[in-house]
Amino acid sequence: MSLTTLEPGTLGAIVTYLDMRQRPKPAPLPESELRLTRWATVDLVKYRILFERVGGPWLWFSRLTMDDTELQAIVGDEGVEVYAVEDPRAIEVGMLELDFREKGQCELSYLGLVPELAGKGRGRWLMAQALTRAWRADIERVHVHTCTLDHPAALGFYQSCGFMPRGQAVETFFDPRLAGLLPRTFAPHIPIRES
Repeated sequence: MSLTTLEPGTLGAIVTYLDMRQRPKPAPLPESELRLTRWATVDLVKYRILFERVGGPWLWFSRLTMDDTELQAIVGDEGVEVYAVEDPRAIEVGMLELDFREKGQCELSYLGLVPELAGKGRGRWLMAQALTRAWRADIERVHVHTCTLDHPAALGFYQSCGFMPRGQAVETFFDPRLAGLLPRTFAPHIPIRES
């Protein structure tokens, strides 16, 4: 067994890739007071704010490094669908992003709720909504990935929803808190190493 020492300012994570190759059996959608609203036109400022609120505690940062042109090329593509999860007051408390750009496939690019809603069963509702929209007539595979920096229950949750692991990779990257992309107070469970 060998270990790789990371340089100060960098983080490492194990990424797990998961597939679902058969449409789930029909079942009633879980009840929820939440609703899903598709953003036909994505406001990049609103998108980044919601992305940080949902993913910041887990150090999601990839979309925060993109300039407007690069981000718009993704979220404005006709093969990508962006949804906001709204509570009964119409406050955005989660997001879902489906990527259909690869023929016959749908990637759950981003799926998550603000941390305050974790562990309350609302993730099952959101996953049911995601799979209902992902499995279209021409889709043969729905896939997603998670990593060891994500919520500790994420991998088990995906597997309980019918996703099967197909591979893993080790990812290293700069700490987005040190780069100023996310507040230093985010993800206190992951130490910041500056030197």
